[in-house]
Amino acid sequence: MTEAPPYPQKRTCPYEPPAGYREIGERGPVLKVTLFDGREAWMVTGYRESREILTHPNLSSQRTHPGFPIVAPRFRSQIARTLALIAMDPPVHDVYRRYLNPHFSLKSVRRMRPEIERIVAGFVDRIVEHGPPADLVPLLAVPLPSLVICRHLGVPYEDHDFFQDASGKVMLGTEEESATAAQDLFDYIDRLVAEQIKDPSDGLLGTLVRERVVTGDIGHDELVSIALVLLIAAHETTSSSLALGVITLLEHPEQLALLREDPDRLPGAVEELLRYIATTDLVATRVAKGDIEIAGHLIRAGEGVLVSGTLANRDAAVHERADELDVLREDSHHLTFGFGIHQCLGQNLARLELEVAFKELFTRIPGIRLAAPVGELPILGAGTVQRVLQLPVAW
Repeated sequence: MTEAPPYPQKRTCPYEPPAGYREIGERGPVLKVTLFDGREAWMVTGYRESREILTHPNLSSQRTHPGFPIVAPRFRSQIARTLALIAMDPPVHDVYRRYLNPHFSLKSVRRMRPEIERIVAGFVDRIVEHGPPADLVPLLAVPLPSLVICRHLGVPYEDHDFFQDASGKVMLGTEEESATAAQDLFDYIDRLVAEQIKDPSDGLLGTLVRERVVTGDIGHDELVSIALVLLIAAHETTSSSLALGVITLLEHPEQLALLREDPDRLPGAVEELLRYIATTDLVATRVAKGDIEIAGHLIRAGEGVLVSGTLANRDAAVHERADELDVLREDSHHLTFGFGIHQCLGQNLARLELEVAFKELFTRIPGIRLAAPVGELPILGAGTVQRVLQLPVAW
């Protein structure tokens, strides 16, 4: 391996890290990696070190900084580098979070459980009616988070095919595809926000118009940027986590049996799956705005920083049997949703969707199994997000 190993690396198994990550982890908890464009960046792989650096005051999310580490060509577009919340530092970031936090709080999300249970039951009804073999990606994993966030935001669900396709291209397309899709999404939401300002709905966008736009707290373009982030983030990673979680449980039948034995174990199992599969490989891409000393290394101002959730979640210094899936694990704490001020806004909603979906699916279809060998499942597995393109099952 070179002095600064390459990042990203291709995954060959839906739920396991790339083979080269083992050596990267052993060389951590802080090391340099080489990006696609030949530039180097620091990578933090240790769990404790990741939590430490994610709360460091000299770590910045400003993606327009010349030293910011771009991990794939698709993230070079202007829209990708100026996203609300994700590409912001305090104090503006904190103001936006304060506006949004109540709408994604645990209390708020718990009120959504009955509706999410009805939505999931309807999707599983259609899977049963379809009969085996069935592809769970278009029948459950993609439409579930899409419909939930549409209803929460007040976005017309009849447009879901458009923004599901566009969101996928933003996250996993070529540089040209990503930039075009991002602009298409921006234009779509721009029109939607204009309509909301004229006639606010009962959804979150309408609420923000009444509470924040009318009062002058945020402007039209700011609301468009916020909505763009929420729409992409709320369904892209949840969709992948749902599909990957199903695959992982079906490939670990002894663990699935423990959940069938006692469905009350599901919330803990969701945490363990989030730790184990690490759908989002990186939990942070940042740049140092001042020097940072960590784990015996000096990260200088202007140098890029990556935080690997995949490796931090499997840090043997923190987790016993770190590379084993254990739905009864007591040390299932993870960094999949990040840590610090940029911790995922929608984590409570994602947890609930996963828990309800797993319970309904494995209860209603007890004989469910993969209809194709796991090694033959088509996946996109390089970079920040891993996506399962097809998930055929039978029963």
